[in-house]
Amino acid sequence: MSISLDVEAVRAFVVIAELKSFTLAANSLGTSQATLSLRLKRLEQRINRRLIERTPRVVRLSSQGEAFIGNAKAFLEAHDKAVETLYTVKNRLRLGIGCHIIGSELTAILAKVNTQYPNLTLEISTGLSSELKQQYDEGTLDAVIVNSEEYRKQGHLLCIEHYSWFATPKYKYKVGDSVKLATLDEKCEVRDQAPVILKSADIPFQKMLIGGNTDIVNSAILAGMAIGVYALRLVPEGLIDVRSKFNLPALPTSSIELHTHLTDIKTRNVLKEISHIFKLYNGTTL
Repeated sequence: MSISLDVEAVRAFVVIAELKSFTLAANSLGTSQATLSLRLKRLEQRINRRLIERTPRVVRLSSQGEAFIGNAKAFLEAHDKAVETLYTVKNRLRLGIGCHIIGSELTAILAKVNTQYPNLTLEISTGLSSELKQQYDEGTLDAVIVNSEEYRKQGHLLCIEHYSWFATPKYKYKVGDSVKLATLDEKCEVRDQAPVILKSADIPFQKMLIGGNTDIVNSAILAGMAIGVYALRLVPEGLIDVRSKFNLPALPTSSIELHTHLTDIKTRNVLKEISHIFKLYNGTTL
C-alpha cells in the first residue's frame, strides 16, 4: 500500500506529541490551533489511523501514534537534511585552460572567485586545447578556455591573440643562416605552425625539440640558444621581438574563447566574472 505523507502534517503531529498541547504546538510552529488541528486531521485521514487522543485536560499519543512517532521523526529529519543540502553543498566548477593562454590574470581570477564565491570549488586543468576540447566534449570538464584553432569558433570570444618571434639580445643570427627554433615536442596551436611558416618563406631552420615542459623551452630561449614564438601578452622578461630585425615572416593570430554547456545562473555568473577579468587584463573591450 502506497501512502504519500504531507511534511507539514507530520511535523504538526510530532510537535503536538512532544509538547502535549495544541496551543503550545501552534505557537511553536507559528500557526493557529485551527490550522494545526486541520493538518493533524488530514494526516489521520490519509493513513486511516488515530494518532492523538485529546480531552479537555490531556493530549497524548494513541497506540497507533506511539508506533508511528519514531518513524515520523526520522521522516522529518531525512526531509530537513535533504533540503539543507541544497543550500549548504559546495558548488564545483571544472575549468580547463589551454596551454600558453593564462598569464598574470590567473591570480586576479582566483582572488575574485575566492572573495565572491567562497563556497565554490574551482578545479582548474591545463593542457593542449585539443585535449581539453575532448575532455569537455566527454563531460569531464564544465567549461574550457581554448584557442579557436583547436575548436570550432562557437564559444564566447575573450580576446584576439597576436604572436611574434622572440629571442634574447645576445642571440646571433644573420639572414641566410639556419634559424634555431625552440618548440615543444607536442602540438600547441600557432607555435606548431612556426616551422611551416619558415619553410614557406624559404628560411632555413633547425627545429630544437626541447620537450613537453614550457619552462625548459623558455630557459633555452633566455639562454640565447634559440628563438621562439610567444603571444605578445605573455613574453618572458628579457626577450625582444626579433621579427623585423631578422626579417622573419608574420605569424597568424588566434582567438581565445570560452566554451561552456552549463546553464545555472550561479555558475554562469562565475564564468562571467572570469571572462571580465581576462578581458580587463588583456585590454579587450569585446
